Amino acid sequence: MNVVNLLNSALDVIPAAAAPPPPDFSRTPWWLVLVKCLVIVVVLIVSVVMGLWVERRGLARMQTRPGPNVHGPLGLFQALGDAVKLTTKEDIWKEGIDKVLYYMGPLITAFTAFMVYAVIPVGPQWKVGCDDAGHNCIIDTPLQLVDMPVSTLYILAITGLGVYGIVLGGWASRNTLSLIGSTRSAAQVISYELAMGMSLVSVFIMSGSMSTSEIVAAQKPVWWFVTLFPAFVIYLIAMVGEVNRLPFDMPECEGEIVAGHGTEYSSMKFAWFYLGEYVNMFNVSAVATTMFLGGWRLPFGDELFGGMFHSGLWPMLWFGIKVWFLFFLMVWVRGTLVRVRYDQLMSIGWKGLMPIALAWLVLVAVMRTVSYYSLLSFNQLLLGLGAVFLVALVIIWVHGNKVDKRERERIKAEEEKAMEPFDAFAGGFPVPPMPGQQLPPSPRRTQYAQHNEKELVTVGLETTANDSKGEATDDKATLEGGTQ
Repeated sequence: MNVVNLLNSALDVIPAAAAPPPPDFSRTPWWLVLVKCLVIVVVLIVSVVMGLWVERRGLARMQTRPGPNVHGPLGLFQALGDAVKLTTKEDIWKEGIDKVLYYMGPLITAFTAFMVYAVIPVGPQWKVGCDDAGHNCIIDTPLQLVDMPVSTLYILAITGLGVYGIVLGGWASRNTLSLIGSTRSAAQVISYELAMGMSLVSVFIMSGSMSTSEIVAAQKPVWWFVTLFPAFVIYLIAMVGEVNRLPFDMPECEGEIVAGHGTEYSSMKFAWFYLGEYVNMFNVSAVATTMFLGGWRLPFGDELFGGMFHSGLWPMLWFGIKVWFLFFLMVWVRGTLVRVRYDQLMSIGWKGLMPIALAWLVLVAVMRTVSYYSLLSFNQLLLGLGAVFLVALVIIWVHGNKVDKRERERIKAEEEKAMEPFDAFAGGFPVPPMPGQQLPPSPRRTQYAQHNEKELVTVGLETTANDSKGEATDDKATLEGGTQ
């Protein structure tokens, strides 16, 4: 299959007859639903414990230090020790707080974090104990708790609801720094959820559905991160801001506001916040895997060994590998980049990600409409896109020249201003000099320097006179000695 055919297959809508059957939950008994819920909770908790070890060990290697290496093999028991420490520490309640809101904050954060995986498909239909015809199975259920036509909207709603826990925690703590952290979190989540949602809309357009299982099925020819790469990059940046991780960890910036919304929490209440943050890291990784990386599918998995790797529990392995790769990517970013300022954080979200996501969304919608209604051939579509990009380059070039000219004029004006004598009292009160400026010499210091210079001149003259007198005396003595 050449590149043109691959792109054509990616742009074509999957016909209803060729689409795989939707997940069938009709033969899932109630006890199996409870088992799925228990498995999701246990797997996420174990993943958080292992994720803590991976993060600490990985950051240590990046920073040329050993990291946890004492408790257990390779320090694996260190995370268990941290969990036991959090559960056994003294539980502190601050005076004068609203205890209901104070306790609801961490609970909302943790419970909403565990709800996202309910609609994430980790595999296809799983059948156990079937007859030769594939019927009368002991277990016949999708590897997914539930699916709905608006599963992705459910994910966005749950992630938006989780910020209420942080806001309540900061408000109920009756602490200025905690309140600052919670308001920062609210503004940050709103800013980056918009860019994240726009990046996912292009996936909806290409897949023709908002159901997570149908989105995974639509990525059978090619994963969406290939054809929707700009949306994938936007989502990766937005997901780091969504979970408040470096370089976007403004809500709990220890250099400014201690621990933010978690400053007044201890023991298990703090552990709920901590658990919710790391579970959300796995949540956004799972959503990225589902939307852009083919979910539980392997590249050409249906053709390898007769589709063996897309049956049984094999898909869960591929899904887990992708999720852990994205988790480690966030750890890698934390060990590489430094924290940005809050104004830079907002600027990236509103002035960077939002316009790019909106422009990409319009482009995908136009291409999808042209492809779906066969308004243009593929070659005509490529020529049209080339013309659009050419016009965009010309506009960028013209605009860039104007910006460069203004920047040169600004730099020249600053240099000329720097050459002017600096007046510290020009605004009515003393101000320190800016870089490149120098304070004028102090009159008192000038007078003192002139006085010292006069003294030095006087002393120098006296010394010169004495030296001259001494030299004359020596010459006279020498002459008298020679005459004798």
